[in-house]
Amino acid sequence: MALREDRQPEETDFTRLTWVKSSHSGNGGDECVEVSSVPAAVYVRDSKAPGSILTFPHAAWMAFIESSLRH
Repeated sequence: MALREDRQPEETDFTRLTWVKSSHSGNGGDECVEVSSVPAAVYVRDSKAPGSILTFPHAAWMAFIESSLRH
């Protein structure tokens, strides 16, 4: 799903996004962190509360990932 630059994140149809589960999530499938990325942002949610979604600019998300890998 493409996200136009002029669209606000709250206009995104989150049900149409492809969500990827963290490799560190439990095998039971009910305690997962899921991530979805579109050109304008990266979205993160908890599988137990899929309606609560955090939005990050790509640069901030990459800085978080790079920092996590160093620690």
